[in-house]
Amino acid sequence: MTTLLDRIDGPPAGPPDDLADPARRLRDETAAARVSFTWLGTRKALTAPQRDRAAEAFDAEGSCLSAGKRLLDVGHPAFRAVTAVRGRIRSYWRETSLPFPEPGVRLIRKNQVDDFARRIVDFQAELDDAVAELDRRYGELRRAAAERLGSLYDPADYPSTLVGLFAVSCDFPSVEPPEYLSRLSPALFERERARMESRFEEAVELAERAFAEEFASLVERLAERLDGVGDDGRPKVFRDSAVENLCGFFDRFKALNVRGDAQLDELVERAREAVRGVAARDLREGPDLRARVARQLSQVQSALDGMLVDRPRRRILRQAAATGGA
Repeated sequence: MTTLLDRIDGPPAGPPDDLADPARRLRDETAAARVSFTWLGTRKALTAPQRDRAAEAFDAEGSCLSAGKRLLDVGHPAFRAVTAVRGRIRSYWRETSLPFPEPGVRLIRKNQVDDFARRIVDFQAELDDAVAELDRRYGELRRAAAERLGSLYDPADYPSTLVGLFAVSCDFPSVEPPEYLSRLSPALFERERARMESRFEEAVELAERAFAEEFASLVERLAERLDGVGDDGRPKVFRDSAVENLCGFFDRFKALNVRGDAQLDELVERAREAVRGVAARDLREGPDLRARVARQLSQVQSALDGMLVDRPRRRILRQAAATGGA
């Protein structure tokens, strides 16, 4: 099965227009996905009497202040472990999906829906384990909060347990006009269909922009480290991750790109060829190789900078201006 990036060899399976239209291909090959979090709030606004007492220190009126208190130390290792799971979930969602111009919605390939849902369930189990450990340290965290907050500490602000107060889930909302609308009002259904078509055109533009900006950042970072010289006159040191991150981008670009920008496709291929089969160690130990790769990436970077500067603002922004942001 081909990915959204793969060139199709031989006769296409569908009409040529489908292959030539990235927005239609994106609409046919992806599904909308949404990830939702349930998360314990760790800040609470002060009551009016508490604000009044705080305002006295500044000789101000309490009604003119906005103040809150932190209920728990979010820097505690057990709390940071819980937060880290949320960070990994968000990273996974971004890395396996494309942006879509609807709040909270991204697009994933249809053949990855089951894997995506299972991965979110796995993340929930990982989150449950981290929350269970946090709950075991909950008494310690509450005692520390009581010491820090002093008279602002209120036992009523704290649930008896943290278990069940952190969760993640996913769903797959429809981004197509409902079929029943075609029976109720064909004209309205047609307007909704046209609106969704424009949404996918915007999604193509959003994806291309996101890919181009990420690619430019990775190439610039690696090219600067390869071509740069430190204060001691020696080549700058760079981490293996500078090469690994760029190679990881190539994989995601291949899996998710909708082939709507031939210039970007060409630049990605040029960068891929520049580092193909090259390890970070090779670049450190081979000055000639390092100089060659640096030169090739700098050329790609220059072309990318020009592309990003010359590219007009996204149509999604122009449409928002034309409609007053509606």
